[in-house]
Amino acid sequence: MAVRGNRLDEAARAGWLYYVAGNTQDQIAAKLGVSRQSAQRLVSLAVSEGLVRVRIDHPIAGCMELARQLKQRYDLRFAEVVPSDPASTSTTIGVAEATAAEIERRLQSPEPMVMAIGTGRTLKAAIEQLPPMECPQHRIVSLTGNIAPDGSAAYYNVIFTMADTVKARSFPMPLPVIVSSPEERALLHDQPMIRSTLVLAKEADVTFVGIGDLGPDAPIFQDGFISREELDALQNAGAVGEIVGWSFDAKGALIEGITNERVASAPLPSSKTSLVIAAAMGPRKLPSIAAAIRSHIVNGLITDERTAAALLKAT
Repeated sequence: MAVRGNRLDEAARAGWLYYVAGNTQDQIAAKLGVSRQSAQRLVSLAVSEGLVRVRIDHPIAGCMELARQLKQRYDLRFAEVVPSDPASTSTTIGVAEATAAEIERRLQSPEPMVMAIGTGRTLKAAIEQLPPMECPQHRIVSLTGNIAPDGSAAYYNVIFTMADTVKARSFPMPLPVIVSSPEERALLHDQPMIRSTLVLAKEADVTFVGIGDLGPDAPIFQDGFISREELDALQNAGAVGEIVGWSFDAKGALIEGITNERVASAPLPSSKTSLVIAAAMGPRKLPSIAAAIRSHIVNGLITDERTAAALLKAT
């Protein structure tokens, strides 16, 4: 029985490397330390045992154990860990697929709910994998504005992409991501349409967000939402990450002033009353992920093996 279980684990890993990570059978053989013929047989076994559809459904034992440890260590309500491709430098592969599966599972519930959605590369990659769904019983609300600094649509805002596939009531946030002043934010947030969207976001039953790092090539800077001077100021203030524009330090405390006083995003739903799941992976994001889960800015996490192992080693 144990032998068969280990064999299925190997088959699931080979299937993931082939169908999700896009490895050739020669690459799989090298990564798993087996012959090409063995790699081919493992991929075939993954298919014959029903482990492969569009994504791998077999729960790899090592990933499950890492998820269990993360939940226990950081008092998380939800944790999922996907395999890591040792040769990949992607910051979305595997995690995006798992996030899509979890969003789909939630939307399949017949019970009406409010789902809040953040922004970012991982979430966009996840939303693009959702199948067409009819779920008019649900309401989906964006936590962040969808207008870039130049007036164009923010590329990584996902609410409109999601609305093309998921037939539910969608509530975008028709605002810039970061406004020019605290006074402008107060004025915009006082508009009746915006007020109702902010209230709905606060009532979310489940929330999915990405986590951005605030290193030299921070996405929020690369995408033009903040200037180099503002990024430098955030770094000097101890900021390690941001979620829908809200910057926080290594203890999970929001940075006072700087850009936070001009962020037009809704406050994140409280993890005390709702499930807030972050989808993030990679060494660049490790400080921000650690801060977010340690302080319970989020109480759920979808990540990969390498990131999970590093989080468990963190002090």
